[in-house]
This record gives sequence, C-alpha cells and structure tokens, in this order.
Amino acid sequence: PHPPRNKLEPAPDDEIGIIERGSSDYPEALLDLPSPPAQLYLLGDGKMLERPMIAIVGTRDATPYGLRTARTIASALSRAGVTIVSGLARGIDSAVHHAALEHPAGTVAVMGTGVDVPYPVGHRELHRAIAASGLVVSENGSGKAATQGAFPRRNRIIAALARATIVIEAGHRSGALNTATHAMNIDRPVAAVPGPIDSPQSAGANQLIRDGAIVIASVEDALALAGVQAVSQPEPIQLPEVEARVWAALGGAVHRMDSLAAASGLTARECMGVITSLELRGMVECLVSGEIRRR
Repeated sequence: PHPPRNKLEPAPDDEIGIIERGSSDYPEALLDLPSPPAQLYLLGDGKMLERPMIAIVGTRDATPYGLRTARTIASALSRAGVTIVSGLARGIDSAVHHAALEHPAGTVAVMGTGVDVPYPVGHRELHRAIAASGLVVSENGSGKAATQGAFPRRNRIIAALARATIVIEAGHRSGALNTATHAMNIDRPVAAVPGPIDSPQSAGANQLIRDGAIVIASVEDALALAGVQAVSQPEPIQLPEVEARVWAALGGAVHRMDSLAAASGLTARECMGVITSLELRGMVECLVSGEIRRR
C-alpha cells in the first residue's frame, strides 16, 4: 500500500492522504473547535479543503419535500461555486451530495467511520463517486468501523469546515441539530428551512427558527447566506420547440410526469416521449421515485 501523504493534492483511489494538526496544510477553520481532530485522513482531492463550503444536513427519514428542497438548494449553491459539505447519511445528506456532484464546485463527505469505510453500506457507490471527483474526510484511518459517539464527533468537523450550516428537516433528536449546535458553539451562522408544523421531520428545524436561526425560505436566501449570486444554467440550443418547452418547465426543480405535462401544455404520453428524448441527450435524469430533473 502507498504510505500516507501530507500534501493537499488529488490521491489515487488506493491511497489515503493524511494531514496532521500543526502542519501548514491543516484547515485553520478546524482550530476553532474546542477539540480539533489530531489528524485528517483524506480520499480524493485535498485541495477542496481550501474552497468556500456550506454545510447542508438533515434527517435520514426525509420527506419528498425535504429531498426536493435539499437538491434545489445544493444545486444552486454548487452552480454558484460553493462546495457542499455533509455526512453521507441517508436522506438529506445523500440528496445534497448527489446534487453537488453534478457541478464543478463538488462536495465533501465527512465520515464517522474510517475514511475508506462507506457508511451506510448502501452508499458505497456514492462514497466512491465522491472520492473520485470530490473529497472524503475522516479523523479515523483505514478500516475503522462505526462506534457509539463517532457520528456526533463527526458532526463537529462538518460544522467547522463550513462557513454556515443549513438544516433541512430534522427531528427533535436529530443529528442535524447536533451539527447545528456545534456550529453555534463556534459562532458559525446556522440557518433552517421551515416545514409543516405537524411534520415530525420538521420539528427540529422549526425549533431552530423559533430560537433565532436564519430562515431559508427560498433559494435566494441560501445564496445570500453563502454570499454568492445565482448562476443560471446554460439553456440548450437548437432544441425542437416541444423539447424546449419541457426543458423550460423543468427548471431547477424535481417534477412528476403529470405535473410536468401540465406545466408544458402536453399530454402525459407526449411528455413521456419528450423526456425519453432529453434523457438520451443526457440532459435529464429519471429518478427511481418516478420524478424527473435536469442533470
């Protein structure tokens, strides 16, 4: 195996980099923590630690509203050049990682396990994709399994690396609230997306807002929090008129076929044919949920 390195440069898939606290490469942002990691293990492009980051975190048991909102906000921030940092968990975390992977600003995943140990196991492919084009970070070296207390400790790294933390759907005892608490303890801004008052998944996020968190009521609010401006997606050129209508109706959101057909003024059958054509062009993605979004 390759020896660990102490350089901020892209690493081959089979190489784990390491940055020791006290070295010139160690992220200064982590020194704001009461107990900064003694070292960081890296898989991927360590130079991403120098980029402006926003943390987006939330519940594993996300609703369609939460997933849609997470993808929309993460995509807008990524297009504007902001790197998204999260924890590779199910639900909101995985949604924002997937969205950010579609843009050059990319994403950073902070692990509670060893840097080379995907957790949950079902996110092995996502872990691999982030290591290939983004960065996976952990204070634990190769092979470290999940242990009690590892993930709350992981959360402090997410909070410290980011300029601000956005919470999208979190229950009263959610790990996302733990991340928000770490952020507040080191004077990082904390924001939350409001949700229905009768939704358990939004109880913690709504509580944050009640207690003074910044309200994210639109994509523009998230961009303002990050201090960036919206960057529009390039419009396709020379699309047939019907395909251009469906592309415009898609916008930056995620749609079901029936709502997309209605928005574009087509029948469901016509819309399905157009989506197939756009999918073959590599312009749209059909999700396992049956929803459709731009790539």
